[in-house]
Amino acid sequence: MKNDSNIQNHLAEQTIMFASITKWIIISSLIGGLVGAVVSLFLKLLEYCENSRDLLPFNYYYTLPFALALTVFIVKKFAPTAQGHGTEKVIEAIHKNSGKINISVVPTKLFATIITIFSGGSVGKEGPGAQIGASLASFIAMKLRFSSRDRKKIVICGISAGFASVFGTPLAGAIFGVEILIVGALMYDILLPSIVAGFSAFLVAKMFGINYTYFYIAFYSSFDFNYVLLSKVILGGIFFGLVADFIITTLGGLHKFVDMVKINYILKAFLGGVFIVILTFIVGEEYLGLGFETIKDSLSSTNAVHETIPWYAFIMKTIFTSLTLAFGGSGGVITPIFYVGATSGNFFGYMVDGYIPLFAALGFVSVLAGTTSAPIAAMIMAVELFGMDVGHYAAISIIIAFLMTGHRSVFPSQVLSMKKSEAINIKLGEEIVNSETTYTTRFFINIQNIFISIFKKTTKSAENNEKDKKE
Repeated sequence: MKNDSNIQNHLAEQTIMFASITKWIIISSLIGGLVGAVVSLFLKLLEYCENSRDLLPFNYYYTLPFALALTVFIVKKFAPTAQGHGTEKVIEAIHKNSGKINISVVPTKLFATIITIFSGGSVGKEGPGAQIGASLASFIAMKLRFSSRDRKKIVICGISAGFASVFGTPLAGAIFGVEILIVGALMYDILLPSIVAGFSAFLVAKMFGINYTYFYIAFYSSFDFNYVLLSKVILGGIFFGLVADFIITTLGGLHKFVDMVKINYILKAFLGGVFIVILTFIVGEEYLGLGFETIKDSLSSTNAVHETIPWYAFIMKTIFTSLTLAFGGSGGVITPIFYVGATSGNFFGYMVDGYIPLFAALGFVSVLAGTTSAPIAAMIMAVELFGMDVGHYAAISIIIAFLMTGHRSVFPSQVLSMKKSEAINIKLGEEIVNSETTYTTRFFINIQNIFISIFKKTTKSAENNEKDKKE
């Protein structure tokens, strides 16, 4: 009798799981397909507008002051939640509003981002892609009266689909959409629908003619334990962690500074655009817009190409992006992070006399992991973009950069579920923006004890050697 009951329970569980899997494959496929189609429209419009810059009788970036003024007006009037780089607002909506996002975000974000990038604003296209995907998913979930939990899952599918269709990396994009919500935890129940939505969006985007670039860097055919190279990779991870921290600090610092300026918001945006144009006259236009050509040059195996990139390119790009977003520009931060990562890797490669394309690739994914606290997605992206050979080295660099950044992120609404060091006291379960960090002295006492122990042993060994010589 008991065996019959166990069999019935087992069959019931398997039937329920089969129904659940089928349900989420169908729902996430449809969500991913819809998001892929809308994001493809966004990418096509963006490409058309970028190619139309030459029709202007003057330099395109002269329009930046007017574009920023128009952007802040449109966003404030039609969809205030669409301001900034997009992804942060989506994370906030999931944690604080059960995934409810106004559908007005879709046209507002699309239009505002195209205006910003067309005029030379230093922002990316992935944040708007994620926000558009999340908004569409939220709208469908609310119309179909899904439960609060299912609505959040569908919105996360929308984020993953948005990232996958913009990045061209369906698996990394899907994992990224899940991983950025909570630092140190993956919600396993959302993995399947997120991955299915990511692949669905990616395939639909390919059907619509969206082209993606992949970089296969020939270095080692197998993972060779070259200790000199590994030491350089470890140093690179530390350096990229510091670069990621610089990005987070600059983005947050400039945003707070601009907020302190108490003038009309439209006038502020216009004057900010004027300031960026003046800065462009001084340092050049290489740091405007998406900067994808510079990213490709950094990863080029041709010396004559990557040698043209100035060592300070990653610093200037960080400043231009921070200014654009602080003064009201609409767009993402991930593409600028790729730019900063690749160019800082280019610089680091020269510093350690390493293979430049390899370190540019390591910087590309390591700075992403450090700034967004998404190391798993960054590892998968390394393999999808650069191949398995680079992925081995990238894993080391990524984890170190992730840890080096500490409990900070370009997405302050992320929730902490882990401590990166036992020497740090921080309350878990809180958003990064609300977290307070204190430090224990135990770590420093342990380090001190280690040095004292080494010193004593060295001194004793020297005394014994001296004694042996006398004898």
